Amino acid sequence: MSEPTVPSVEQISIQDKAAPVEKTEKAKPALAAKPKKGNKVSLKTPKGTQDYNPQQMTIREQVFSDIKTCFKRHGAVTIETPVFELRDTLTGKYGEDSKLIYDLADQGGEICSLRYDLTVPFARYVAANGVLNIKRYHIARVYRRDNPVMTKGRFREFYQCDFDIAGEYDLMVPDSECLRLICEILDQVKVGKYLIKLNHRKLLDGIFAICGVPADKFRTICSAVDKLDKSPWAEVRTEMVETKGLEPAVADKIEAFVKLSGKPFELLAKLRETKMCDSNKDAVEALNQMEVLFEYLECFGCSDKILFDLSLARGLDYYTGIIYEAILTEQDRVGSIAAGGRYDGLVGMYGKKDVPSVGFSIGIERIFTILEEEYTKKNQKIRQNATQVFVAQMDKSLIKERLLICTALWNAGVNTEYSYKVNPKGGNQLNYANDNLIPLVIFIGKSEMETNTLSVKNMFTGEQISIPREGFVTKIQDLLSKIDMNAIPVTSNTTSTK
Repeated sequence: MSEPTVPSVEQISIQDKAAPVEKTEKAKPALAAKPKKGNKVSLKTPKGTQDYNPQQMTIREQVFSDIKTCFKRHGAVTIETPVFELRDTLTGKYGEDSKLIYDLADQGGEICSLRYDLTVPFARYVAANGVLNIKRYHIARVYRRDNPVMTKGRFREFYQCDFDIAGEYDLMVPDSECLRLICEILDQVKVGKYLIKLNHRKLLDGIFAICGVPADKFRTICSAVDKLDKSPWAEVRTEMVETKGLEPAVADKIEAFVKLSGKPFELLAKLRETKMCDSNKDAVEALNQMEVLFEYLECFGCSDKILFDLSLARGLDYYTGIIYEAILTEQDRVGSIAAGGRYDGLVGMYGKKDVPSVGFSIGIERIFTILEEEYTKKNQKIRQNATQVFVAQMDKSLIKERLLICTALWNAGVNTEYSYKVNPKGGNQLNYANDNLIPLVIFIGKSEMETNTLSVKNMFTGEQISIPREGFVTKIQDLLSKIDMNAIPVTSNTTSTK
């Protein structure tokens, strides 16, 4: 990841309701300041945040639902953690990115920060609750004091969708399932063609040792290598040598390794044939682990989506094993759309026992950016509601009849709407149902009242029938069961009102 430009430290003050009040002065309720005439209140959202309209939320809810379905298919449970943590919980876990943590000026006697990701709070949760094994997902907002580029899906407040497996398991078994699950999710959300770049932290550290990087510079040089996806080698080399004090000859040796990438078994064979890593036992062990992983990925049917890439570094300090990032191959506007790896020592930082863990996060905001852009290109709007039936009246003074019909449908679990006008115009009601892609409209007028019937129109086929008022709910449910909601067109121009 490219190193962002970091603004000056920003703090959010939180007034603790339990803060003591001076005994010598009676506490007075705060009065809201009245805006002066002519002064306009700013209506913009804070930098790096945004509002989401109903069309955007429809996309987001559908994608969240698809991702949850994938998580649950693999047996995951979900948890929730506070939106802020004790600052000591977060510091020292993110390497150079620690400068992006949002600090809170808390008057409650504890120094807290907004959560930077969902992985560190998960590790704290596992240690605090004595959990020895868990497969969990967590979808929630996180916060980063980053320099936002919102057109590329980079925000200061955004959602992460995490999946992690914690526990003592055999080599590469849970790791391979995580990679398989990433493929399932990206296929499900139809975000485009992708590849998952894969490397191993022990292999990377072994390469650094082979090249002569001092051990105390492994993490800082790793952070520099992590920028190769966005910066050319010349710039990364300059950072290594001029900023981080690495010997030029050592940096040149690193170049020979980090420019290598290829199909999993092909690059693995090349590294073994050339014996480039044979002088370091950690590198050799990592290659042996990668071979096991590649074999499992073949069984999972996703090895063709894997790129073995020695330039992949992942800048976060807590990774200890395999690391990976998913990228789109047909465009590079939003960067990686999923990333993760193994972090066996993180839980042990909070408790007496290490609990080995592996997991990933889906770059959900970047996926939303891509999907929203696709709909914009096609000039499409989304069916924003889940309404199945609209109840319309064709004559005056039938508001109570409509309310009775709606009540019966709601009691049966049928999603139903009606106009909020006592005597709405027939055309406006039909336009609303048509614009919002509501499949069935129930009409009631004088003739229906006289014959104790209801008229029902299928808005997609144009077919209209008459049904008895008695037991009408069962008939409506039967008609709805025959409509394929997945085949309903997505184009919608919601211009009319109820």
